[in-house]
Amino acid sequence: MNTDPIADYLTRVRNAMKAGHRVVEIPASNIKVNITKILMEQGFVLNYKVVEEGTQGSIKIALKYDRTSKIPAIRGIHRISRPGLRKYSGSATLPRVKNGLGVAIVSTSKGLMTDKEARKENIGGEVLCFVY
Repeated sequence: MNTDPIADYLTRVRNAMKAGHRVVEIPASNIKVNITKILMEQGFVLNYKVVEEGTQGSIKIALKYDRTSKIPAIRGIHRISRPGLRKYSGSATLPRVKNGLGVAIVSTSKGLMTDKEARKENIGGEVLCFVY
């Protein structure tokens, strides 16, 4: 029984990066697809594909590495808000990850977006995770 599917998603991606895998397969949900879409837009993953098989389906994510040194594009991926302790932030107090080099994924009333987009739209929300 998995009580925090977002933490499970982040852990699967983190473990696949540390193991040097090219592709990781994760059970699909709308929020996981949106997080993956943001990671691709920000250049942390190469590509993704939603496979509609069975009742739930899955997401296949092609992970991104440096060509020469084989260092993963994602250096760190951390869950911030969790079911036991939710972390909300207003538009003025949204965190900056690694002084703007990383991304905070925020769940807002207008859907999932990065911290930069939320600041631009002047809306706050639940800070789901940091990626750098």
